[in-house]
Amino acid sequence: MTPRDGTRAPVQTVAQAYSAPSRVAAPDEGIGLDELALAARNHGMPLEALRYDLTPAGLHYLLVHYDIPYVDPAGWRLELDGRVSHALALDLDEIRARPRVNLPVTLECAGNGRARLHPRPVSQPWLVEAVGTAEWTGTPLASLLREAGVSEDAVDVVFTGADHGVERGVEQDYQRSLPVSEAMRDEALLAYEMNGAPLPVQHGFPLRLVIPGWYGMAHVKWLRRITVLEEPFEGYQNAVAYRLTTEEDERGEPVTRIRPRALLMPPGHPDFMSRTRFVQPGTHEIVGRAWSGLAPVGRVEISTDGGSTWSDAVLEAALGRWAWSRWTWRWTVSAPGRYELVSRAIDADGNVQPVDQPWNVQGMANNMTQRVEVICAE
Repeated sequence: MTPRDGTRAPVQTVAQAYSAPSRVAAPDEGIGLDELALAARNHGMPLEALRYDLTPAGLHYLLVHYDIPYVDPAGWRLELDGRVSHALALDLDEIRARPRVNLPVTLECAGNGRARLHPRPVSQPWLVEAVGTAEWTGTPLASLLREAGVSEDAVDVVFTGADHGVERGVEQDYQRSLPVSEAMRDEALLAYEMNGAPLPVQHGFPLRLVIPGWYGMAHVKWLRRITVLEEPFEGYQNAVAYRLTTEEDERGEPVTRIRPRALLMPPGHPDFMSRTRFVQPGTHEIVGRAWSGLAPVGRVEISTDGGSTWSDAVLEAALGRWAWSRWTWRWTVSAPGRYELVSRAIDADGNVQPVDQPWNVQGMANNMTQRVEVICAE
């Protein structure tokens, strides 16, 4: 875009002209073409995939902020610099030669459930399926930071991906930071495999961060640089995006750990468009998964009357501290009619999944209960 005098407009001005500010949909506004375009690029996990302990890579939820970058593994290096004693640069073979850890981790998008809020924040229109659990293989981040020698005055560790784009008028590499204390956790991984295979391109090949317990925005994909800072990171994805606010001009609180959630695999068979389920009279096993990044899940409850009454489900042991737990409940349907199935998780610290979600501008950390309409036919 070049003005008539032949000069080139500043990149920021051009970006702002084409990159709309965040907004909230009007009360009766439907999903727009821009949201449909996002939904076509990104995808949730089909709820029937809740039957798998580990989500197959092609069914695991996916969110890509900009384009999926092409990374040539032969020329790729991970650089570590900033407030360290000495900078490091490692190729993929050097990273794979380091101590190896396998860790099952449930990832959930911070915007999961956004499209169910009223009014709807306009962005990727997630319902409840933006989740998945994989076994991630990689090397501990903390050992690399210790080798580089993190300065005593270090505050944040910034992770930079190879994906680049414009968001709300700001041109940027995708960057997120963690406090040093989180980056130094034993569970923080630099992952190069997913479910025993090299990272799929869309999930961050050749290397990504996995920080168990945090929402998905923190698990930076296509990782190329780690920078240690002596002050808090004020990049867009930390300071502007992924904040809990009720007014546009608030700074709000940052989104961090995953709130408790239970999802159930809808029983019976579905209608194509409405996804309403149909079952026959009899006993049906309801199966689901529950997780929380705040504390281990302690209980799951289920309701068949829209949340008026609740029963305890049978909760199985989790795959690991940072992975979901399977739960089951036997439902005997004796009379034809309409039922609304709702499940909720309660973690060991007493955090309860809400039936109704408090609203926020960006539609973040929404763990409102899932609702599944089921019709029992004669």
